[in-house]
Amino acid sequence: MIRWLELVLELGKFRIAQLVALSTATGYVLASGKISGGMVLPVIGIFFLALGSGALNQYQERDSDKLMPRTKARPIPSGRLSSSNALLISYNLLLFGVLILYIGTNQLAFCLGILTVVWYNGVYTYLKKITSWAAIPGSLIGSLPPLVGWATVTGEIFSPQPLFLGLFFFIWQIPHFWLLLLNSGDDYVKAGYPSLLNLMDRRQLGRLTFIWIVATAVAIIFLPLFGLGKSYVAYFLLFLTAILLVGNSVQLLYPQSNKFSFITAFKGINIFILIVMLLLTIDRLVMT
Repeated sequence: MIRWLELVLELGKFRIAQLVALSTATGYVLASGKISGGMVLPVIGIFFLALGSGALNQYQERDSDKLMPRTKARPIPSGRLSSSNALLISYNLLLFGVLILYIGTNQLAFCLGILTVVWYNGVYTYLKKITSWAAIPGSLIGSLPPLVGWATVTGEIFSPQPLFLGLFFFIWQIPHFWLLLLNSGDDYVKAGYPSLLNLMDRRQLGRLTFIWIVATAVAIIFLPLFGLGKSYVAYFLLFLTAILLVGNSVQLLYPQSNKFSFITAFKGINIFILIVMLLLTIDRLVMT
């Protein structure tokens, strides 16, 4: 039973699903100023939607995954799970997530959750096969889960605070995607995906990624201007976090940048978003 659960979590990309659910919780707390029972169902619903979406993505890309060293050990290409069982698992996870969101949120939050799945599995997954620039429209995926949390509380997202919150996650998602490409770009080429590394070398893509990392750092500085930070301590810590992010990523500009540089920058940008969510959440709770 435990091994089966581990297999399901691996199929659903558990670590990514955790981060997605955490961003939903962040959006909820920023909108409400508190941790309450009302956040449980939207967070769990998005978590299961993310698991189901990740599992469905592995089913959709099962043939390509066999060709890439990074993904050939996944449950389907490794033979640990049949394609039909993987598809059934993904449908059940998605159905469970949809039901929880329907019960525990409002119409807007529910629709945003559905849009996240549709955009990831129905748009981004196919855009990756036809354009090297799929990461830009694909980054909408990262902006929607925090808005689900916000919409659960307020019933609206078309005001400056939630829109800028979504924009911040959108901007962050782009260098996150490209750092993954820098780490595993050869895999994508082997699998037949159009890649930015067919249009530019790693040094050029590293510079482009650094520009987007700087844009992410600038965006975080503007968060307090939209009322998403409430104290000067939060302002300072957010600014310091932005400076550390840029400092950790400067190595992308070096002529001798290599895979170690890309991995370090990739880990840094993931730690960065976790710290930002934690800082914003704590600040909102303390200052309420």
